[in-house]
Amino acid sequence: MVNIERLKVAVIHDWLVNYGGAERVLEQILGIFPQAELFCLVDFLCEQDRSFIFHKQSHPSLIQVLPFARRYFRYYLPLMPLAIEQLDLREFDVVISSSHAVAKGVITSPEQLHIAYVHSPMRYIWDLQEDYLDRSLRSSLGRLLFHYLRSWDVYSSFRVDHFIANSHFIRRRISKIYRRNAKVIYPPVNGANFPLKQAPAEDFYLTVSRLVPYKRVDLIVEAFAQMPQRRLVIIGDGPERSHILKKLTPNITYLGYQTQAQVREYMQRSRGFVFAAIEDFGISPLEALSCGTPVIALGKGGLQETITSDTGILFPAQTVASLQTAIDQFEQRQFDPQVCHDYVQRFYPDRFRQQLKQTIEQYYLKHSLNKLPDITEEDEDL
Repeated sequence: MVNIERLKVAVIHDWLVNYGGAERVLEQILGIFPQAELFCLVDFLCEQDRSFIFHKQSHPSLIQVLPFARRYFRYYLPLMPLAIEQLDLREFDVVISSSHAVAKGVITSPEQLHIAYVHSPMRYIWDLQEDYLDRSLRSSLGRLLFHYLRSWDVYSSFRVDHFIANSHFIRRRISKIYRRNAKVIYPPVNGANFPLKQAPAEDFYLTVSRLVPYKRVDLIVEAFAQMPQRRLVIIGDGPERSHILKKLTPNITYLGYQTQAQVREYMQRSRGFVFAAIEDFGISPLEALSCGTPVIALGKGGLQETITSDTGILFPAQTVASLQTAIDQFEQRQFDPQVCHDYVQRFYPDRFRQQLKQTIEQYYLKHSLNKLPDITEEDEDL
């Protein structure tokens, strides 16, 4: 088997500004390849937040030095394809991109192996463009820009040798958009940070989410506003905060941003975790399961692959009535916290690292064999 620890590896991540689901995958990739050099579009992490990248110094793109990039780097979306293509990766044997935007579009040579772990094809320009982009861009010029970005996104997919998807849901999206196959390796869920609850659940439901339109926290709020006998606690912040606050009723408590320790405490105390988004994978519901808290979630996207009848209830439609029916069904069920907790072990980081390392070794071995010159009859005589 190939000794991948000796390979020169470049890891490409879209941007380094916080620690979310994509960054947890990046953390594990860098754990497998401690010798890797890290590249990105922008890096605005402060020193105290760099532990998940092992305090590496990254190589950012030209967007890093553009005006107001620290706060408004997403507005440089039209420049991102150009910026990612300018990264110089010529000296590396293996390029691994961790991509939810443009990272998979880096340019490599035929001698290099490029493996793309795709969290999702770029949501900005495909299925959620109306939710993500500012209204000022929803003009004819804006839609022309989206068309250009979609064309680049598809064209740049040809540069990838192998795709890895974070769920079968994303595997289908990769097939639909790029017409490429992908291996599924589920992202890591660190159950050690979310231990099993030691006390009976309290009488409230919990949702933890960024407050952006596609997360549909507004739907959850509307459902509970019509069920005054049920309590709801909301943790999270984002551009939809003022919209959510206007819908609150006395049985709904909004806590805003909370630390991981505070989130863990509420997950352990809550009766059930509610989630209404069409998610690529969905880590926070699994963190709740690790605490022993069952889940009520929309039965679409990645969560239909991870929530079972023993660990929660899936509701079929993104409507208030569908969610309310699921809550009523939930109230009539009994879930075993230990079963919920044990189920999450299949997503633990050590399993993710093992699967990813073995996959990369196999791809590199195949790539190395394909690089060998053809043996001619004259060569055989020698």
